[in-house]
Amino acid sequence: MWKYLSQSPKKLHNAITLHTKTFIKDERGLSGVVVAILLILVAVLAIVLIWGFLGGWLAELWDDITGNAGQIA
Repeated sequence: MWKYLSQSPKKLHNAITLHTKTFIKDERGLSGVVVAILLILVAVLAIVLIWGFLGGWLAELWDDITGNAGQIA
């Protein structure tokens, strides 16, 4: 068992290296990477826009909540 555990990091490194080399050489994967980056950008922009529209309302709501916190107890 110790032999297996001592070889695990090397096997993992070899598997990752092989996968990385295969991914870099595969030209089909590049379009997938571009699509993933664009989807992340769209998601971030959507969050920024929603936060911009709702930011003032959320700040006002939070001020109302924290302002009335003393009346609860």
